[in-house]
Amino acid sequence: MENTDGIRQKRREGACLDPFDRKILAALAADAGQSYAVLGEKVGLSPPAVHERVKRLKRSGVIRDVVARLDGTAVGKPLLAFVHVEAAGWGKSERLLQISRFPEVEEMHSVAGDTSMILKVRLENPQALEFLLGQIHSVPGVSGTRSYVALSTYLERPVQAQVTAGWPSVPLPPE
Repeated sequence: MENTDGIRQKRREGACLDPFDRKILAALAADAGQSYAVLGEKVGLSPPAVHERVKRLKRSGVIRDVVARLDGTAVGKPLLAFVHVEAAGWGKSERLLQISRFPEVEEMHSVAGDTSMILKVRLENPQALEFLLGQIHSVPGVSGTRSYVALSTYLERPVQAQVTAGWPSVPLPPE
């Protein structure tokens, strides 16, 4: 069995976040380009206090990256697909994680169920998906794939920092 501990960061334990931290995180998830002054107004803190909290959240790893979310169609990659990868064995392996080298792969998830890994991929067209699948099949240990092409996307959002007290957190409309 290969030692793959260094391949992916270990999961972080849940950070101790107070309500101000959660409000700041929610505001940044909606728009990471806001100034500390605007964030301060939204959460009820001074800009220097918000700045210090954001620095702490970055140092602790709660905020991993500050990135621009791109529109796939606008950048010439309108095809969104989810690829289930069948592999020999189970769990992460250095060989299987070679799939991360393909730039079309936006997300990789090891999962429980009838597949080993699920990939979220974004491409130019069906021919590009076919080519990518050929490359994935060439990775040692991969024994098969199943692909699901997204026709429409109704919800796509970053991790939410708010705490929900109960389920469902939003009342469902009457039927």
